[in-house]
Amino acid sequence: MLGGQIMTSYSPAVLSRSIFKMDPIMNQFQQRPQPRRIIAIVALTMSVASVVGACTPIGAAAGAAATAGTLSVQERGFKTGVQDAVILAKINQRWLEHDFNIFAKITAKVAEGRVLLTGTVPKTDNRIDAVRIAWQVEGVGEVLNEIEVSDQSDLLDVTRDAWVTTQLRFKLTVDGKIKAINYAIDTVNGVVYLMGIAQDSKELERVTGHARNLNYVRRIISYVRLKNEAGTKASST
Repeated sequence: MLGGQIMTSYSPAVLSRSIFKMDPIMNQFQQRPQPRRIIAIVALTMSVASVVGACTPIGAAAGAAATAGTLSVQERGFKTGVQDAVILAKINQRWLEHDFNIFAKITAKVAEGRVLLTGTVPKTDNRIDAVRIAWQVEGVGEVLNEIEVSDQSDLLDVTRDAWVTTQLRFKLTVDGKIKAINYAIDTVNGVVYLMGIAQDSKELERVTGHARNLNYVRRIISYVRLKNEAGTKASST
């Protein structure tokens, strides 16, 4: 009955964002294909719905949304466009399964495996969960977190947290043994949350070491997964 409630309480426009939502920031859709190519695109993109499951709300919306997405050819290439659509669908599906508020309030846009997250959520935990879940989807190479938090009453020192995040980002960027682009950082009340993909355990140790050596850091919680590892387990130091 939950699925029925969702489909009746929320418009198809909200659900259809899961597949082929146009990305003006990345200038994804610019050229109009020939009729023969439109037919091929329709046939292939309709298969995206089966990836997320026809019985889910996302799967149900995919069929209608995929047709709209076939009206243009993406500069990034058709194959990459389909892969991005699958990533987007899986992110939205996992958000919906975890917390409908995250799904409803945050928008994800995907281009060549790079995910841009925007929107406003009530709590910092919502923002952390949204980023963490996005990183868990196979094929995601980078997550750009532009999510804002409306209720900051639980934050003791926003300025200090921002300083910690900035300093840690800088240290990862200048460390030649770390691929900083693969990491997302969030700091809440002195607790540093690490998310992303580490090349190996040694790189992850360097990342946590940099965080540990910063002032005002009380604790480090890592959701980072090692490259080629299937799952992500949280660790705390």
